[in-house]
Amino acid sequence: MTNPKAETAAKDADVQDTESSVIPVSTRKIVSVASIAAGVQFGWALQLSLLTPYVQLLGIPHKWSSLIWLCGPISGMLVQPTVGYYSDRCTSRFGRRRPFIATGAALVAVAGILIGYAADLGHLAGDNLEKTIKVRAIWFFALGFWILDVANNTLQGPCRAFLADLSGGDAKKTRFANAIFSCFMAVGNILGYAAGSYTNLHKMFPFTMTQACDIYCANLKSCFFLSIILLLGVTVMSLWYVEDKQWTPEKGASDVKNPFFGEIFGAFRVMERPMWMLIIVTALNWIAWFPFLLFDTDWMGREVYGGDSAGDDKMKDLYNRGVHAGALGLMINSVVLGVVSLFIEWIIQKMGGAKRLWGAVNFILAVCLGLTVLITKLAEAHRKTAGAFAGPTEGIRGGALTIFAFLGIPLAVTFSIPFALASIISSNSGAGQGLSLGVLNLAIVIPQMVVSLGGGPFDALFGGGNLPGFVVGAIAAAVSAVVALTVLP
Repeated sequence: MTNPKAETAAKDADVQDTESSVIPVSTRKIVSVASIAAGVQFGWALQLSLLTPYVQLLGIPHKWSSLIWLCGPISGMLVQPTVGYYSDRCTSRFGRRRPFIATGAALVAVAGILIGYAADLGHLAGDNLEKTIKVRAIWFFALGFWILDVANNTLQGPCRAFLADLSGGDAKKTRFANAIFSCFMAVGNILGYAAGSYTNLHKMFPFTMTQACDIYCANLKSCFFLSIILLLGVTVMSLWYVEDKQWTPEKGASDVKNPFFGEIFGAFRVMERPMWMLIIVTALNWIAWFPFLLFDTDWMGREVYGGDSAGDDKMKDLYNRGVHAGALGLMINSVVLGVVSLFIEWIIQKMGGAKRLWGAVNFILAVCLGLTVLITKLAEAHRKTAGAFAGPTEGIRGGALTIFAFLGIPLAVTFSIPFALASIISSNSGAGQGLSLGVLNLAIVIPQMVVSLGGGPFDALFGGGNLPGFVVGAIAAAVSAVVALTVLP
């Protein structure tokens, strides 16, 4: 005979367990995980603002410097989908996402040291400091660069998937989580670009200046030290504070032996129309973005300021002034990015949907990329009358920095909306968050590969410089705006 009191108590316990399982995750935990983006993006900001000029100082010509950036797309194409797949199925007692996030953070530290000390290691390995091309330093730099991109892709996919897990399939909370992630990316950008624009940072770490490492190199080295400290700090705090429950596979679930080829191609075969449309718009969007993100500071140093990284001391100084001005522009861009990220959900509601917002900001992107041509022509005309070493007027410099500022608006949307939509679509279809975000990442990295392979030679066909790639980007942005407004559900 059953005990009514015991039966009632058991039912109450079941109800309490059910209720506790559907209680929304604390916003503080979402913010804590999203804060890792600040550490990741600090390193990305250094890559985007300082490393293209740095590889040219190591001796790689401008038209081939874009090949170095193949590291990111290739590692993103291979690493992020694979890491996403395994993080969906990881049965570690530390949780599904935390082991990958911790591993990525440790690899970033290793990569930062290799990049910062590339010139020193190359000199120790036999580089002649009198020669323009420092072959061994380039090899150390390339190794560090590859590890850094692998590490960043190991970090970012599981971080976004972790946010989707914490959001519990709620669309509004998912958009909020990705907007906060985008906001912290802006914080990391601001810190990174501020560090990159400060020319005396090496004084904090006086040991960074060596026989093989001049002031520019020492500043770069110091920037990476700060990046490592920030990333390890926020990662340890977040992984300690936010619990990532151990995942247990469902009974009867099959184990796929070849996850990358099997699951990735399988995901494409069963992908529904909304995800395909999202991938198309994202790919077009990154064809537009990547030329500018790759060569923005180089554009400031070369076209706006009229300097040359391979010229005499005056031309190098002019080029470096332009690079630092570009870093300032990127910092302003990040401030706008952070502010807009906080209001994305409100703007979506006012505009009547995410696709309208995405389409509108892609038109802004197209206009801004087109205006780089106008700024460049005005700077060239000024140098013809004022002299080759005059630098831009305050008006021209202000116009260039205004372009950077306005580009923060579409960048905020690019860093949040596509990932939020992918998480929502995957939740509705029952697909794994990590794998779905990895598939979306292919729409980002494949355009980057195209630009990295063809950007430098394509620019060289039109006399060198960065404008041809920017014009192609403007066209792609306009097309992505039309497609977003017409085909996205």
